[in-house]
Amino acid sequence: MENRGFIADSMLGRLAKWLRALGYDTHYQPRYTPEDMNALLREGRLLLTRHRKRAERSDRRALLIHGNHVSEQLTGLARELDLEPPPSAWFSRCLLCNTLLREARKNAASEKVPEYVFHQNVNNIRVCPSCGRHFWPGSHRSRMEDQLRKWGLPFIHETPSEGTEGTARSVTLEEHSTRPVP
Repeated sequence: MENRGFIADSMLGRLAKWLRALGYDTHYQPRYTPEDMNALLREGRLLLTRHRKRAERSDRRALLIHGNHVSEQLTGLARELDLEPPPSAWFSRCLLCNTLLREARKNAASEKVPEYVFHQNVNNIRVCPSCGRHFWPGSHRSRMEDQLRKWGLPFIHETPSEGTEGTARSVTLEEHSTRPVP
C-alpha cells in the first residue's frame, strides 16, 4: 500500500474512520490549532477538508471534499486518488485512535474479550497499544465489508483473508490540487 497519510478536518470524522478501516494513516481530531495543522502537513499528509478557504490556504496539499454522506466522500476520494488498499491492510489500525494494531497476547486477550470470541478467534485478536481496545474479525467487521461493497468501491471484490497480498499505485501529493472531489 502506498505510504499515504491524511488529515481529516473537523467535518470528516466518519470519513476518517472508514479510511482507517482500509488501513490508511488518518489523523483526525475535532479541532486543530494552526500550529497542529502545519505540523501535520509538514509530515507530508494530505489535508481532506470541506472548507474551501482552508483547502486554498493549504495549496496543493489539500483536497476539497464534497458530498454530505460518507459513501459519497469515500467513493469520490477513492476515484480522485486512485486508492486501492490491499486487503492485508484492512482493519490494521485502531478505528478510534489510528494506531497500528498488534497481535494480542493470549493471556491478556482472554481477560478482555468475551469467552466465545476468544475461543473462536484465538489467533486473530488484535490490540491497540495506545488505547487498549481489542479487535477481532466478527460480525461488525463483516458488516463494514458489506457496506464498502454496497458503496461500489472499485477495490472491494471479496472478503480479505489472513495474509492476502495486494498492490496499490503510488500517487504523489503534488499531482493533486484543491479541485473538488465529486
